[in-house]
Amino acid sequence: MSPPFRADHVGSLLRPRKLKDAFRRHERGELDDEGLRAAQDDAIRGVVALQEGIGLHSITDGEFRRPWYYGHFVAAVEGLAVAPAKFEFKDATGDRISFTATENKGRVRRTRSISGEEIDFLRSVTHETPKITMPSPATMHFWNGRDSVDWSTYPTLDEYFADLVDVFRAEITDLAGRGATYIQMDDVAFPMMCDPDVREVVTGWGEDTDRLMACYLEATNAALRGRPGAVTAGFHACRGNYKGHWLATGGYEPIAETVFGGLEVDALFLEFDSDRAGGFEPLRFVPDDVAVVLGLVSSKSPQLEDEGELRRRIDEASAFVPLERLAISPQCGFASTAGGNPVTEDDERRKLALIVQVAEKVWGSS
Repeated sequence: MSPPFRADHVGSLLRPRKLKDAFRRHERGELDDEGLRAAQDDAIRGVVALQEGIGLHSITDGEFRRPWYYGHFVAAVEGLAVAPAKFEFKDATGDRISFTATENKGRVRRTRSISGEEIDFLRSVTHETPKITMPSPATMHFWNGRDSVDWSTYPTLDEYFADLVDVFRAEITDLAGRGATYIQMDDVAFPMMCDPDVREVVTGWGEDTDRLMACYLEATNAALRGRPGAVTAGFHACRGNYKGHWLATGGYEPIAETVFGGLEVDALFLEFDSDRAGGFEPLRFVPDDVAVVLGLVSSKSPQLEDEGELRRRIDEASAFVPLERLAISPQCGFASTAGGNPVTEDDERRKLALIVQVAEKVWGSS
């Protein structure tokens, strides 16, 4: 079998309490780097066993070495820093949470391997297919718009992304050389462009949203272009995932023809877990050689989905993409940050087991 698998998942998993405690002790100076690494190794062995025991073939380390999903990227790339983001997460009650974004502080340069340690250890503890996740190029710009770039270093956005693309291509080549065959980019910028309120904000910054999307699309494709043939490239379109909150609302129709039709990837991981995601009609723009992993199971809520309803929705999606090119997953990871979503480890286990169960009944395998 090769990825994506009929039952797949996005990447991040809930950090166990012992690992969270280790991070806190490390931050206070009570635990050295070697002690933290040992705690991470132990937790990763446990979460790999969990995934394999459930019957998953796509195995991640839960992103257990990262404080948040792009934090390791900033740490390994010169010229990037962290700053407050201009957007906020929200939920159905109207509660809002601020967060951070990347900020350019000079010439961008990869100073060391970004996820090399992750893939090396993960490959040593699983007999299944290890998957490595990484933030998308747009992640390094969108949330703060023009204020994300040091214009004295990069007079144009194209020049900034050219250096970022070099970082991504070097990292992907390195990961492939270490034996990685399954790499997934996680992106929030494209789905946020589906939200008319977000588009209005971005336009208010003086940006042309169509040109910005074209720039992001080219940067993403350039980063993945030339990857070794053995590497399967997935692309996760996320509406935001932080403590059960989100960033955007709206179906994929505004971006589907440009993005679905233009991305040079092998698989699209798309969120369809709530009414905020709209219908399946935008899938008509997915090329015939691209798989679609339907994010039908929520990682934001502890409520377990109904198996029959999931099967019905897969059937509905098959009107736009043939069943043989479909798969199922949670809509996002369970812990884009170390704090995680408002679900328990048991909730997580039951939801992952459910997608395996559904896959076996729909396709005859997971």
